[in-house]
Amino acid sequence: MRNTWKVAGLVVLLAAIAACAAFAGAVWLGERKMRRSVEVRVVPVAFVKGAAALARGKYLFESRGCSHCHGDDGAGRVFIDEPGGPYVRAPNLTSGPGSAVAGYDEGDWVRAIRHGIDPKGHALLVMPSEDYSRMDDVDFAALVAYVRSLPPRSGEAAAVRFPLLVKALYGVGRIRDAAEKIDHRMPPPVPIAAAASVEYGEYAAAMCVGCHGATFAGGPIPGSPPDWPAAANLTPGKGSAMARYDTPEAFAAMMRSGSRPDGSKVSDVMPFESLRRLDDTELAAIYAYLKTLAPRAAGSR
Repeated sequence: MRNTWKVAGLVVLLAAIAACAAFAGAVWLGERKMRRSVEVRVVPVAFVKGAAALARGKYLFESRGCSHCHGDDGAGRVFIDEPGGPYVRAPNLTSGPGSAVAGYDEGDWVRAIRHGIDPKGHALLVMPSEDYSRMDDVDFAALVAYVRSLPPRSGEAAAVRFPLLVKALYGVGRIRDAAEKIDHRMPPPVPIAAAASVEYGEYAAAMCVGCHGATFAGGPIPGSPPDWPAAANLTPGKGSAMARYDTPEAFAAMMRSGSRPDGSKVSDVMPFESLRRLDDTELAAIYAYLKTLAPRAAGSR
């Protein structure tokens, strides 16, 4: 019996050592992956000027989540700081001290925003470029024009710190950065006239895929802090959140107030400070598009 217990103990010890070695290896893979070079073919978008472009760019900056991470002034800020969890500080996008975009040329802006890659070829780990990769050239140029027009502010470079578990999951592919998710071969879409249409709604709803997934079925957000709730299912499938909104007006009210029709609060993880700035046309278009989605079970991202 004593020998049996010794053997069992040895098996447990060896299993623990193997598990630790596997975890350490996954962490090493994650750290190596963060330093990898990503080669993509970049098609520059020419810089533009003019009041109309700046006005459109400001609208996109404020409504597409850029200001949520980088601040209304573009100087950057800490937007994730979980004790024992991830820490993320968005970089300074102005031309002031500590600028992360000083010297960016037309191609560098495309590489960063559309492809999630910095000028040195490294993946921008938390930049949600999958939300912007399908932005058309007109909107893209307007957004860049507005960011380049921001008054200089003092700020810092990006800072990203992941706990070991997140690094391990990243290393084995359970968490992916935007550069892995994007089909870099796809050309930008042809501009679509802004209207309360399904077609324009599909274009505008691209800003939601980072959290709700390419299918819009939601589920746990990969790499998010452990206390973040799962993203809602926006399809009409099982567990759909859209069943609460039987009119475009009810949907728009939620996007602007952060409250459901029954008065309960939607999680603050939703970037309502940006979403409430969406105009009536885009909100109606997004609603129209979501209503056309094929049913999927909640979480089938």
